[in-house]
Amino acid sequence: MRKTGHGKKVVVAMSGGVDSSVAAAILKEEGYDVTGVTMQLFDGADYVVKDAALVADYLGIEHSVLDLKDQFKNKIMHYFIDEYGKGRTPNPCAVCNNIIKFGALMDYAKSLNADFFATGHYARVERAENGLFYLLKARNIEKDQSYFLFSLKQKQLDKLFFPLGRVESKEQVRKMAANYNLPVATKSDSQDICFIPDGDYVSFLHSMGIEGESGDFVLQDGSVVGRHKGIFCYTVGQRRGMGIAWEEPLYVLRIEPETNRVVVGIEQELLSSGLEASDCNWIVPLKGDSFEAECKIRYRHKPALCRVTILENNHCAVKFHKPEKGVTPGQAVVFYEGEKLLGGGWIDSL
Repeated sequence: MRKTGHGKKVVVAMSGGVDSSVAAAILKEEGYDVTGVTMQLFDGADYVVKDAALVADYLGIEHSVLDLKDQFKNKIMHYFIDEYGKGRTPNPCAVCNNIIKFGALMDYAKSLNADFFATGHYARVERAENGLFYLLKARNIEKDQSYFLFSLKQKQLDKLFFPLGRVESKEQVRKMAANYNLPVATKSDSQDICFIPDGDYVSFLHSMGIEGESGDFVLQDGSVVGRHKGIFCYTVGQRRGMGIAWEEPLYVLRIEPETNRVVVGIEQELLSSGLEASDCNWIVPLKGDSFEAECKIRYRHKPALCRVTILENNHCAVKFHKPEKGVTPGQAVVFYEGEKLLGGGWIDSL
């Protein structure tokens, strides 16, 4: 591979997984002075540090560990719990990227006098002729993670590398890991929510002392059709696990923490014509106060055509060209123009 790094220092966030390990190997091969840093985020994850240290030792690069357990608990785990208590569905990965990975960890990289900071995310950064940096979808669309990165700023993009963004497939990443003889080449992929490895978020909330108060399942007209186990056990669009006998399958339409009710209805009632979002971040200057774009309302959502109208106080209103199903307060809505990510915000209301 062509040497391009000229010895400049880059700190790589190493999780001990295949992706971040390959990212570190690519940058070292390109001639960068690579240092690996691994975050300690919660108890019981010593294997993360162990695997990352193994890879760093094999690559012959420096490696350090940054203890962020208190910050992760206070900023991410508590947020996760609080959102469910408000009847919203949290997105901890996007929040963690903003506060922890591209916040505290990137600040740590600066303290090491690094020229650049890199992660194993599947996304791309390109600089345009006008000097602006664009955040682009990964070449591997199936693994593209740009959705989780909408909060990035220009000054961060200036210092960021995403080496896997240009790799065409996960199979190619696996092959690269094998060719580099990385100790984690056959390691399985990690889960989306790192602190809930089995995916059972309800059990996690119970373990954190959250006990839900039972209440009513109701239809849109207020008719009671059953009893729920606590609002945090449900999310918009959910169909299974409600125990309601009905002539048609019922879905969660809305959660009302103020009345402790879960509103349910048929699939057609899940459709929404638009939404409002808050805390919007725009990566590049916008073309006016109203514009056409594609949007994703959750990570695996197929991009939908919409019109975005900028409102006061970093809010925006979104009108879908065609009604969309399962708009969920607490999730991110992220806007694209082709492969360029324009920005995004947090869904507040329908």
